[in-house]
Amino acid sequence: MKRKVTKLNKINRRNTLLKMWEVLQKIKIVLGVFLSIWLVFTTITLVSASSKPVDAFFVLGGSIRREIFVAQLIKQHPQIKTLISRGSPDPCIWLIFQREVAPLANVWLEKCADSTFSNFYYGIPILRRWHVHKVMLITSGTHLTRAKWLAQIMLGAHGIWVETETVQEQGIPGNRESWAKTALDVIRSLFWAGLSQIIQPKCDPLTKLTDVDMKFWQHHSFKCEHQGNL
Repeated sequence: MKRKVTKLNKINRRNTLLKMWEVLQKIKIVLGVFLSIWLVFTTITLVSASSKPVDAFFVLGGSIRREIFVAQLIKQHPQIKTLISRGSPDPCIWLIFQREVAPLANVWLEKCADSTFSNFYYGIPILRRWHVHKVMLITSGTHLTRAKWLAQIMLGAHGIWVETETVQEQGIPGNRESWAKTALDVIRSLFWAGLSQIIQPKCDPLTKLTDVDMKFWQHHSFKCEHQGNL
């Protein structure tokens, strides 16, 4: 009698495992179909976006020369929105735009990022709110490889086409990192490319350049990178 009960238990466990395996296989198929549809849709969106004009400048912090570059660029394209991610202190950027006689109205400053990965982590929701299709990523040559890979993965996952523009530097920008850090950033960006479809981190406050209070800063100390000549 015990042998029969044991056999029945084994059969029941086997049947349970088979059912669980069948369910997992179905889930795998559904996820595969969903992923395929998403990839096709995203690819079509990217191809379409590639032929459109740039509708946002995305400046990665790490060198004041990048902000000087975008200020000069904005004079030619004042209608294009600009996001400066964890750049120089607010008054330094304001002074650069004043010196270059560049319009401030379409420039926003994001101060939450503390790495290249978090530049995109916090930047994606902002660019999505702006309905950006094609972005010009502005960085330095020594920073280009890592920045471009992360941009193509993380922004590309949202159908945002990326063009890059490099700024000539004197010395080494502050955010130059190792290949090991680059590899780690690429790996986690692949995961975040999917998670960012449903998770939208916020960075508060997002400062508009026209709202920088220079009267306040005139009575408080701040330091600008020497290459800014401010």
